[in-house]
Amino acid sequence: MTANGLDILALGNAIVDVLAQTDERFLVEHGLAKGSMQLIDEARAEALYAAMGPATIVSGGSAANTAVGAASLGAKVGFVGKVRDDELGRLFTHDLNAVGVKFGTPPATEGPATARSFILVTPDGERTMNTYLGACQRLGPNDLDEATLRSARIVYLEGYLWDPADAKEAFRTAVRIAHAAGNKVALTLSDAFCVDRYREEFRGLVRDGSVDILFANIHELKSLYETADERDAVSALTADGVLGVVTRSAEGALLVSRDGIEAVPASPVERVVDTTGAGDLFAAGFLAGLVRGLSSRDCARLGGIAAAEVISHIGARPQADLMQLARGEALLA
Repeated sequence: MTANGLDILALGNAIVDVLAQTDERFLVEHGLAKGSMQLIDEARAEALYAAMGPATIVSGGSAANTAVGAASLGAKVGFVGKVRDDELGRLFTHDLNAVGVKFGTPPATEGPATARSFILVTPDGERTMNTYLGACQRLGPNDLDEATLRSARIVYLEGYLWDPADAKEAFRTAVRIAHAAGNKVALTLSDAFCVDRYREEFRGLVRDGSVDILFANIHELKSLYETADERDAVSALTADGVLGVVTRSAEGALLVSRDGIEAVPASPVERVVDTTGAGDLFAAGFLAGLVRGLSSRDCARLGGIAAAEVISHIGARPQADLMQLARGEALLA
């Protein structure tokens, strides 16, 4: 890890999660596609909240979850995202800083409220997400601090950030500054439906050298390369030459590069309660291992430990001591 500056700087949507357990009938009644992430407006957000059962409210957002997980594993982490100066925005800010993630993006003083994601968890642990982006869409290049970007060994970018135009420009600016400083850029594809919207642009980022490390689950990867065949998708990723970290739920992960393909088994889980944040925490473990100099295989093992912990309970932030779990597997000292 670095003595000065950051190990990881994550850029993403600053979102407060509203989680509730539900059943298949509720999804059907409200026209929700199980396992998907849909963007909704404020009116739809209010209607869903009124119809949901008892909910748990916690700060969330994909890249923010990764930032928290990596900090829990001892990495020096920062986060860039936009909230409004409202109650939920203050909750989000407090939660990140309380766990050691440096978050200092100035809040918006006018405009839409802090973003929220309504996450409905069915008995099989699958999550269906409906997200009101709100203040997230106000993130822009002016919210970036060049010195902080240059200090971060890895800049981690959330695919969901590609939706708002200003945030997309912040994304491109961050890539340029990071690479000019000789640092790495990692991208998570976030969601297959997100890939459907921006497939060509994401493939362009992979192929033009903007991305050094690509995180994706197998469904996102197949969407990226427009194939239903896992082998064809992995082969296409191999040809593109980045380091690909591909998660496959209970089947573990694949490490994909021009040097070959390596399978890493999943960590055992006694019972899957909620898959929210599984990919986020896998990325957290992988990146935390990478900045400590672990091999790619051990990085994936560390990611698997973090993911297994988070899917064993409701919510996308770790509840157990990830450092202790990693030490138990002899991955961290």
